Amino acid sequence: MNEYLFSEIEVNEKVALDCGLSSEEFHKILELLGRKPTYTEIGIFGVMWSEHCSYKNSIKMLKTLPRSGPQLLVSAGEENAGAVDIGQGYAICFKIESHNHPSAVEPFQGAATGVGGILRDIFSMGARPIAVLDSLRFGNIQLDKTKFLLKGVVSGIAHYGNCFGVPTVGGEVFFEDCYNDNPLVNVMAVGIVKVDRLAFARAKGIGNPVCIVGSSTGRDGIHGASLLASKEFTEESEDMRPTVQVGDPFAEKLLLEATLELIKSGVVVGVQDMGAAGLSCSTSEMSARGRVGMKINLDLVPLREPDMTPYEIMLSESQERMLFVFDKDKLPHAIEICKKWDVPITQIGEVTDDGKLHIWKNDKKVAELEADLLVLGGKAPQYDQLALEPKYLHNVRNFDFGQLELNNINLKEAFIKVFSSPNILSKRWVYEQYDYQVRTNTVHIKGDAAILRLKELPGKGIALTTDCNSRYVYLNPYRGAVIAVAEAARNIACVGGKPLAITNCLNFGNPYNPEVYWTFKQAVMGMGDACRFFNTPVTGGNVSFHNESQNFAIYPTPTIGMLGIIEDIGNICSLEFKNIEDIIYLIGKNDNEDIGGTEFLKVMFNLVVGDAPKIDLENELNLINFLQRAIKERLINSAHDCSEGGLAICLAEKSVFSQNLGAEIILPEKPTAQSLFNESQGRVVVSVSHNNEKAFISLIEKYNLPYQRIGKVVEGYFEIKYAFKFEVSELKDVYFNEFEKTLSKL
Repeated sequence: MNEYLFSEIEVNEKVALDCGLSSEEFHKILELLGRKPTYTEIGIFGVMWSEHCSYKNSIKMLKTLPRSGPQLLVSAGEENAGAVDIGQGYAICFKIESHNHPSAVEPFQGAATGVGGILRDIFSMGARPIAVLDSLRFGNIQLDKTKFLLKGVVSGIAHYGNCFGVPTVGGEVFFEDCYNDNPLVNVMAVGIVKVDRLAFARAKGIGNPVCIVGSSTGRDGIHGASLLASKEFTEESEDMRPTVQVGDPFAEKLLLEATLELIKSGVVVGVQDMGAAGLSCSTSEMSARGRVGMKINLDLVPLREPDMTPYEIMLSESQERMLFVFDKDKLPHAIEICKKWDVPITQIGEVTDDGKLHIWKNDKKVAELEADLLVLGGKAPQYDQLALEPKYLHNVRNFDFGQLELNNINLKEAFIKVFSSPNILSKRWVYEQYDYQVRTNTVHIKGDAAILRLKELPGKGIALTTDCNSRYVYLNPYRGAVIAVAEAARNIACVGGKPLAITNCLNFGNPYNPEVYWTFKQAVMGMGDACRFFNTPVTGGNVSFHNESQNFAIYPTPTIGMLGIIEDIGNICSLEFKNIEDIIYLIGKNDNEDIGGTEFLKVMFNLVVGDAPKIDLENELNLINFLQRAIKERLINSAHDCSEGGLAICLAEKSVFSQNLGAEIILPEKPTAQSLFNESQGRVVVSVSHNNEKAFISLIEKYNLPYQRIGKVVEGYFEIKYAFKFEVSELKDVYFNEFEKTLSKL
């Protein structure tokens, strides 16, 4: 043991447990070090070996995913974000992450700093952020607590994104009782960069200066990764508000501009965001990736609070900070650039050649650790927990639907109830708080995926979506995850895009519960198989375990964020009806499939039972390829995926988004609750002009897809023969106004 090493507090097993480590992990640390750790060191181990940072219960499964491909410029998990080559010397960087636990404790700041953190992951790659999407899940919307959380989260996302100047262009908002205590706040950020300007999170060059660029360090966020984000909620969770970071989007905007200019100028050797685990994470991960070490003097770290201990400085998760390694010969130029943008820069150490972190404070060494001991891919623990099929599956899968007497359902009343569900209604109240047109890249159409033009590549665009039906994953984890990937790909194709790659945010309960771990493993396998089939590799993402409280465990929710490319922004498609007398076609089989996991079943009977819908990946791929070609050849005027709510809701949505156009639908067989509201996969409703009908049929038959002509576009009303009829204006009023009315009752 180094004679200068000292401990502010005597470390024992209880201290280790307080830092989020297990008894076994504490004894493993003693074995690895050959001595007792200092208090600062045990704090560093606590955050770096936490679930949030080490992926200790997920990394073995994540390694089974397709994580490389010719379009990927970095392998998944190796850098701050994924990077996908889109041609002509440019790449798209994108990633999705969670801020679930902080948002449950402090919804505004939790959501706001979630946006800030994922944006830093993007611009630390050298990419300029061009879009944000958010996938949000809350509990029963009738509860005051749910309304409070929803309003806080949406306000936080809007505040940070609008002030920073990045458009929030899409996402989803879903309500289910299982999220009552534990909302999910998953945020995806997207940026564009020249391939030759990509920056990487690794330290190199012995003697190169290590600098903090950005805001000063305070006590906010300490133990955010190790305790708040890595354990279940209890009655004491409200006391953890101080572990939630506080964000400053205006400071981050300046940090963005300084970072991009620093990278462009060629002074940067490596750079990493200081997010979860703060300085502990950035120093250890950058050192390990570069196979070097660092000497860090904590006396040089700019502090916003006096008398902070080494433990606090190393664990602080204060926002708007980056760790840079600069070329030692170019440091003066780096200082000039930071001064230009009024962004603080402070050298706190230098790169060493021994692979160790040497942390000093007050002329005493408070930590000396090999970086490899701390990081994913090094000696951080990797577990494969016991996995057992959940007992609940037997009951929900064998539910007797005959007892529901579906043939006696009043179809008109059922339609109104499903159409009025908060999961179906327009979330205009949410997205109108976001500036989705800032930077003027957003193509303002109504579609199944967001579309952005790329000013750097005139005529070219990208399509973006986030998707996951967690009910399906609850009922069938493998198939539900397959469907999540397939639906994302289908949504990209419905606007004319080609699916390229995904990022994922895997939200689950306690991994030490064998039934939870089984659902996790099954979902990862399903996601991997679907991504391999569609050739959409995984660029990276996030795992969020421990999403449960004493009352509720969330449904397994593997959120998929997908990127697609649009070669010609002039050839895109929206969802709404365009012309009177256009012919309406249903592509795909309208099987009278069981209604397991459907919105209809939940709304009408408050049940989530049965099995997830069947899915045929070959059919899905044919559908995706057909849609891309049909849109390119301008054979269809609109396209909308059949998803939550089924065929009836899909058709109604195509009506309410149009200019007072509706549909007159005649199905081949008399409508039933199952035919109108089942959620069979692989289905898209399109509208076709009469003069394109022959070419449309010729093309669809080449792709061997089932199809049927089901009606025509009409003016002013929406009717499914032998079921119900409504004025379009009546449906618009419900669809666009009821959600806000519900929220106002607080």
